[in-house]
Amino acid sequence: MSATPAGRDTTLSAGLERDLLARVVTAQRTWRSPGVSVGVVRDGHLVWSAHVGSARLGTSPASATDDTQFMIGSVTKTFTALTVMSLRDEGRLSLDDTLETHLPGTRHGRVPLRQMLAHASGLQREPVGNIWESLEAPEREEFLAGVEDAEQVLPGHHAFHYSNLAYGLLGAVVERVTGQDWEQVVRERVLDPLGMTRTGLAPADDRAVGYQVDPYAGTASEEPFFSLGATAPFGGLWSTVADMGRYAAYVASPDGRVVQPDTVEEMCRPIIMTDVDGWSGAYGLGFGMGRRGDRVYVGHGGAMPGFLTGLRVRRKDGVGAVVFANATSGALTLGLATDLVEAVIEAEPSLAAPWVPETEQPGLTELLGLWWSEGSPITFFVREGELWSRLADDEQLSETRYAAEGTDRFRAVAGRERGEVLEVVRAADGSIDKLYFATYAVTRAPLAFADLQP
Repeated sequence: MSATPAGRDTTLSAGLERDLLARVVTAQRTWRSPGVSVGVVRDGHLVWSAHVGSARLGTSPASATDDTQFMIGSVTKTFTALTVMSLRDEGRLSLDDTLETHLPGTRHGRVPLRQMLAHASGLQREPVGNIWESLEAPEREEFLAGVEDAEQVLPGHHAFHYSNLAYGLLGAVVERVTGQDWEQVVRERVLDPLGMTRTGLAPADDRAVGYQVDPYAGTASEEPFFSLGATAPFGGLWSTVADMGRYAAYVASPDGRVVQPDTVEEMCRPIIMTDVDGWSGAYGLGFGMGRRGDRVYVGHGGAMPGFLTGLRVRRKDGVGAVVFANATSGALTLGLATDLVEAVIEAEPSLAAPWVPETEQPGLTELLGLWWSEGSPITFFVREGELWSRLADDEQLSETRYAAEGTDRFRAVAGRERGEVLEVVRAADGSIDKLYFATYAVTRAPLAFADLQP
């Protein structure tokens, strides 16, 4: 058993590191997984990692390191989704494109890419054939031929319905649009920009070995190596704690290396609820969301024969965790990843930067202060040089940030009523008479609707 502090970027206290390690040890013993490897990311760095048990059993058991490769299963879907979004941002496809646009002639041609990314297409869960019994995945032509025998088991956007088939088809779309193999496109667009040199479809000889543990005897038997062929876009990648740490850091605080930050934000917004009763889970464009209390975490789980993976990121706090277990079943990796992120946030919450006085913004001065709309107060103020507003009865949830679009015209670019227009109406003497926000009148005095009539 080893716990490593990940070099100079270690910023967690000894007490917190001890708590995290205790959680990992308890999980490995409770799950009866041959090995459990984890990494924790904060503020863009892998700040802590631990490896409990063995990555490989046998006469010479080997512990994992931060560079040991595990099969990440369906976490691969997030890489496929990022690749699709990068092509969207370049204008090479639209999320409203139907499958027919890129794979003409298919019986499922009316299904939009957006629904496939969000598991809202209603396409059946798996590719045609019993690949989880034979562990023989189809190659490209066989896979596409099998699609014609697949069903759309639910109407589009009727309910969340997880579909590996849909992500296999998204991989085929990537190949049609680019003329390159899916792995090559993912490497060029995601892996290389993020420095993920130990991530790919073909693992090294020192990879972790996957096992199934007998629930009664407690013995571990090696699972067969499973290459997913043409269906790799839904679950075929191998990766490491170090590489997935880089990935979690990017998801937490994206820059322009893969896609623009706004695109990651778009991917991490709920499109469909995964549990309609509890409303604690949702799915966006390739990323899942889970709620605990007031916090929402994004990420994905992964399962393959011999391997279970969990990736969780709390983007607002810049904290993420990845958990690998080399066991077919029993390891609640996504839950542990959430536990680790939560433990870091609660034990050592991020500190906000000190407030500093604003630089005067003469062009905004006459807009600032108290206004009224629909009988309720709305306050306009400056934050970090930009115009904001908030409703007095809803505080932070009602905040809106604006960007100027010309003389006396602003656009809401974040927060409440994002996308709507704020228009300044001036009197004959040049003073501000009133505002219109999303067409509602905003006045300096509290007026009833009757008072606004001509």
